[in-house]
Amino acid sequence: MENLTTLEGKYGEEGDRLLFRILNSGDPFEPFRSQQNVIKTSDVAEKGLRYDLTVPFARYVVMHQHETTFPFKRFQVQPVWRADRPQKGRYREFYQCDADIIGSDSLLNEVELVQIIGDVFSQLKIPATVKLNNRKILFGIAEVLGMKDRFVDFTVALDKLDKIGLEKVNEELTAKGLSQSNIKSLTEVIEKTKNATTTSQLAFLKNFLAASETGLKGIDEMSYVFELAGGDRSVTIELDITLARGLNYYTGAIIEVKANDIQMGSICGGGRYDDLTGIFGLPGMSGVGISFGADRIYDVLMEKNLFPAFENASTKILFVNFGEAESRHCLQLVSTLRKKNISAELYPDTVKMAKQLKYANDKKIPFVALIGSEEMNSGSVTVKNMGNGEQHKIPFDELPALLKK
Repeated sequence: MENLTTLEGKYGEEGDRLLFRILNSGDPFEPFRSQQNVIKTSDVAEKGLRYDLTVPFARYVVMHQHETTFPFKRFQVQPVWRADRPQKGRYREFYQCDADIIGSDSLLNEVELVQIIGDVFSQLKIPATVKLNNRKILFGIAEVLGMKDRFVDFTVALDKLDKIGLEKVNEELTAKGLSQSNIKSLTEVIEKTKNATTTSQLAFLKNFLAASETGLKGIDEMSYVFELAGGDRSVTIELDITLARGLNYYTGAIIEVKANDIQMGSICGGGRYDDLTGIFGLPGMSGVGISFGADRIYDVLMEKNLFPAFENASTKILFVNFGEAESRHCLQLVSTLRKKNISAELYPDTVKMAKQLKYANDKKIPFVALIGSEEMNSGSVTVKNMGNGEQHKIPFDELPALLKK
């Protein structure tokens, strides 16, 4: 949980709408039952479930600033919650895996994060595309188009381009007050940078944003990141000037990763935030971070059938349950094997052996141990190989070595 004052206003209009708000303890509506006044959310809810890990991280940094060495790097894997309509790739509860560097404005940090993204998706064998942009470039475009004072409206509309298309985005911008001539200029910028090489895009934008000091600074930053990170061939890296990301706290580079050939939203995203700690009383603490969406990545791995076979991680041997005395004896043997890091289990019920063997087959357990009164008396075990059906009686002391082979 976080205080709603911590969460509200950081994620844009849609983010505020998707916050889970927690009613105050007791009956929060009791003081208002006899009144005709309109009840505000703040009257009955002071807390909410965290929307992401970055804003709480900024709060943490401020709270622990005097015991933290900067630049401070951290990774964090925890669940977050959004009051969304569940569907493919969208969940009300899901895990984010964050990596952040705070207390440094060096662009080397952006380069390192792009390299991390490349390493992760290379190891997962997920073909992916890393899309990069910079909020300063977007501000420069808005400035040239006369929407500097409506920058948030501009980015919110542009961020919907993939979902609703250019025509609908233009309609939304028209409703926000953008002139038809400026909308035409924006359309030309989008068309001229689409499918162009990064070098061509940056050259065109440098000319288009010549009157915007902020926009040109964004061009310089992106040129540097592409120069240093562009050699990573484990993922495709490209500039996408329509990438806006709806989070209001981003101020510089913004990052979004999508799996190739899969209908899925972003599986990783992030960006530079220059003053997120300022809202908690520590201004000027620049940071940059990325967040992997564990659940969406899992969905991609499932859809592309990329999970390895996990037979080696399952139970190695199943002890058949012949009755009360035998199960007590086997329970001690199972414990002995587990202490030797051998995964073993005892079937919990005394049922027909055919059912117990079917269980072993269904779970792909390679060996079954058969221990009756004779084996109990002799300290031995009859081992059945479920692959070829052969079985041999051996001293129990030899079983660990056999299983580890």
